[in-house]
Amino acid sequence: MNTYKARGIVLNTVKYGDTSMIVQMLTDHFGRQSYIVQGVRSQRGHGSKLAHFQPMFALEFEGLVSPKSELHRMRDTRNGILLRSMPYDVRKSTIALFMAEVLYRLIGESEANPHLFDFVWGSVEALDALEEGVSNFHLWFLANISRFLGFSPGNEYTPNAWFDMREGLFTEVMPLHDAVIAPEYARLLHDVLECDVRDLGEIGLNRTQRVEMLSALVDYYTVHLDSIRRVESLHILQEVF
Repeated sequence: MNTYKARGIVLNTVKYGDTSMIVQMLTDHFGRQSYIVQGVRSQRGHGSKLAHFQPMFALEFEGLVSPKSELHRMRDTRNGILLRSMPYDVRKSTIALFMAEVLYRLIGESEANPHLFDFVWGSVEALDALEEGVSNFHLWFLANISRFLGFSPGNEYTPNAWFDMREGLFTEVMPLHDAVIAPEYARLLHDVLECDVRDLGEIGLNRTQRVEMLSALVDYYTVHLDSIRRVESLHILQEVF
């Protein structure tokens, strides 16, 4: 087997046999990649390995490639980011579940995308460190990940503009179709795209506005990637935030 060192973010896990699992990772080397992890469910003192494979946990590991299998193997896993709050804060762990599912549903297995990977890795660090504005983090993440999926807004925002979801453009004139975001939420889209993640607490939203903004972002994604509708954790976000 050929071996390599890599970093990865856990997106999804599936039990495989009695003691193993299949892990879907977003990696720096291979983009989204499937791994078989053996012995992770063993009752002989290895159960603690399961703690490494929670949604959006960042790992450093050694990967193994065999010409006889499309699945890579993984060993020597360790924390790539020492998480101090995300696993223990219900708001942050809920957002992490959403982030992992969005990436799993929207990003297919493909070649490495270093800019996307660095953004996601940095997002995990940012969420774990964030103290103010946690309730807005999922909006910031969903808006900004569009930059790497090819349909980020393509022009400058102007006050009182509408947002044309089909064209991906802010416009001063209301488009003659229904795929639009009204001026109030077009401004919020601009705000979350331009906001430094550390300043999310300065975007004052009540629960109704937060739910409406999430709905607008999902509508925007649906125009371009219908798979967003299969993200089951959306309704959990609406209940928590």
